Amino acid sequence: MLMNQPVVLESNAVFMGIEYLAIFCCGLSGGLAAVKKQYDLFAILVAAWMTALGGGIIRDTLLGALPPVGIADKGLVLTTLMSGIVVAVAHPEIEHLRWSMIVTDAMGLGLFAVNGTAKSLAYGMSGMVSVFLGMFTALAGGLIRDMILSEVPAVIRDKHWYAVPSFVGCILTVCVYRSVVHWSWGLDVEMALDVAIVVLVVALRVLSVRFDITLPGAVRRDIPKSE
Repeated sequence: MLMNQPVVLESNAVFMGIEYLAIFCCGLSGGLAAVKKQYDLFAILVAAWMTALGGGIIRDTLLGALPPVGIADKGLVLTTLMSGIVVAVAHPEIEHLRWSMIVTDAMGLGLFAVNGTAKSLAYGMSGMVSVFLGMFTALAGGLIRDMILSEVPAVIRDKHWYAVPSFVGCILTVCVYRSVVHWSWGLDVEMALDVAIVVLVVALRVLSVRFDITLPGAVRRDIPKSE
C-alpha cells in the first residue's frame, strides 16, 4: 500500500531533529528500566530499542509499510542503540534528570501521536483506525518495554495524564487532516497546526505531572447490607 501524500512533520529538518532527540530520550528511559532490573548490556539495548521504536514497528506492520522504519532506518536504529550504551554508562546521572526526561518524553509522546496518526491517514486509513495507530505509535513502545521487564505498564501505572494527551493529539490530527483536505489549505498551515497539537500534548502531560492532575477513578459507592 502506498502513501497518498507525505507526512508533514517528517518533511521538516527541525522536527526530524527533535524527533531524533525524543527517540534518544525514549531509549534512555527504556534502557534505564533495564538497568534498574540489573540486566546485562544486551537486555539494556533491547529495552532501549523497543521503547523508542516498538510503537512505530507495530504501526508500520499493521499498515503494511514493510520493512518497518524501526528496523529499516539506520539512523533511528543507531540512535536507540547509542541511547542504550549511554544509559549503561551514565545511568546514575540520568536518574537525576527527572524533569528533563519528563519534558523530552512528552515531546516524543506528542510527535509520535501526530506522526503516527498522519502516516495512517496518508495510507488511506479511516479516522478511527488512524487514531488507534497513532496511539500505538505513541504508547506501544513503553507497553512492550514494561511487558518484557515484567512491570505493570506505565500507561496503566502512571496516574498522571499519559494516554489522554496522546488521544487528544490523535483526534486533533485527524481533524486537521480532514480540514486541510476539505479547505485545500497549504502545507505551511497544516504544519503549523500539527506543531500546535504537539505543543498541546506536551503541555497536558507536563502540567498533569507538575500539578498532580489525575483522572478520577471508579465512583465510590457503599451497598447497604441486607438484613
